[in-house]
Amino acid sequence: MKYRHLGKSGIQLSELSFGSWVTFHNQADTKLAIEMMAAAYDAGVNFFDNAQVYAGGKSEEIMGEALRKLGWRRGSYLVSTKLYWGLHEGPNETNTLNRKFLLEGIAGSLQRLDLDYVDLLYCHRPDPTTPIEETVWAMHNIIERGQALYWGTSEWEARDIAFAIQIADQHHLHKPVVEQPVYNLFEQHRFGPGYREVYEDLGYGSTTFSPLASGLLTGKY
Repeated sequence: MKYRHLGKSGIQLSELSFGSWVTFHNQADTKLAIEMMAAAYDAGVNFFDNAQVYAGGKSEEIMGEALRKLGWRRGSYLVSTKLYWGLHEGPNETNTLNRKFLLEGIAGSLQRLDLDYVDLLYCHRPDPTTPIEETVWAMHNIIERGQALYWGTSEWEARDIAFAIQIADQHHLHKPVVEQPVYNLFEQHRFGPGYREVYEDLGYGSTTFSPLASGLLTGKY
């Protein structure tokens, strides 16, 4: 397995990661999750991806239980999760990146994952109703509390990523280091000319999802 730095950060991720979207709880129980994660880990994968919203929080619970039973050394693997959609329908509990939601959301994710911290926390989608400054400060505070080590974005516009980095630089805050966009033969828009400044000039990293277009590119349909 080869490893790459996450953008300009010092952390190194395996070129292939193991994700739990769609599968955990909906298709795979804890026993099967353990078998799949162990196979990935034995092949050199050190990066395991999750999200608050996956299977209504059950995906995080299954990954947490699997990690407990596997008993790996914490320094030997990385876990990421994401916040935005939420698990409830309250006005501050869904489709938001406001401070209240983010601080409460990471606490819930850590409880379900049974971890003291996640290595990487994403803002799962942009929130046009919350000032980016508020989101940047909240993510900085989460890192300062030791609940996450790095933070990033998912499916954000290049101008919003650049603005978030600018805010962080201006106030000497922990800046986002990575974008997680969809990337496959059908969808490559997050790597177009508009993102050149983000990736090349600002040194932003990327961790993509859905490389097989949710299975369409496997030929099984």
